[in-house]
Amino acid sequence: MNTASFARLIALAAIWGGAFLLIRIGAPVLGPVLLIECRVSLAALFLAIVARFVHKSLNAKVHWKHYLMLGLFNAALPFLLFAFAAKTLSASMLSILNATSPIWSAVVGALWTREALAGRTLVGLSLGILGVGLVVGFDNIAVGRGAGIAIAAALLAAFSYGIATTYAKTAKSADVFSTAHGSMWVATLLILPAVLFAPASASPDADVMFTVVGLGIVCTGIPFLLYFRLVQDIGATSALTVTFLIPIFGILGGWFFLREVIGWNTIVGSCIVLVGTALVTGFNPTTLMARRLPSKWVTKLCGERASRYEMP
Repeated sequence: MNTASFARLIALAAIWGGAFLLIRIGAPVLGPVLLIECRVSLAALFLAIVARFVHKSLNAKVHWKHYLMLGLFNAALPFLLFAFAAKTLSASMLSILNATSPIWSAVVGALWTREALAGRTLVGLSLGILGVGLVVGFDNIAVGRGAGIAIAAALLAAFSYGIATTYAKTAKSADVFSTAHGSMWVATLLILPAVLFAPASASPDADVMFTVVGLGIVCTGIPFLLYFRLVQDIGATSALTVTFLIPIFGILGGWFFLREVIGWNTIVGSCIVLVGTALVTGFNPTTLMARRLPSKWVTKLCGERASRYEMP
């Protein structure tokens, strides 16, 4: 992984971690439905402008089912569920629950292919459940009114990402940019009717309006471009490591900007969740580093054995 790709990875994690802060600010004021409709519609408009410059056609008549699947399970449904949960839960807790997405992806994949989960995956799944239990079981927010439903909603959102990921692994349809673009338009159309029945909870001020614009363009439209550039440069497996970094920015951002309390359970629980995710995804930092760094660096850092991994 070169310096530019590493910088994109960190930027992507920071942006997606920051998205939970913006959702936490905007959801209580605008309500989940209106906030997310603004988010996906702004992202769709932004990507439409980019598509015009790069001459990318959606070809919706051919790929509409593909866009529908990902627009529902990778955008509309999880975005709404996280926004609903944000009315009750902290940004740090939301980012940690989001980190369980690869674990749910493994579960959905096993059900999809009807194959038994490997022992390593089962251990990772158990650790993920344990980590989530620590995060929510020892947090004062978790005993508040409506917290149980909010936690279930956030986990269901992560499960929805698991469905989308499993589908995307086997789907052979539009290119990645058109998929992002098309799925945002589908999400916009799916949520739009609900806006009529879910008005804003309060009148938004300038700060909330800036939050909406930031959430739609900075935290949704631009990250798609960063993510798909990463997939192109370092591969999907390496790009997935962003999952391990998002909770760091979500927790620190919640503490710094929203004055959220970071308890021992938040730190320990999030670490356990990430270890479980690593086991499920098969992530090995030594192997990844050996494949991406120059061989002389790997030899110094990891020894002769690690330096024998193939270099790209």
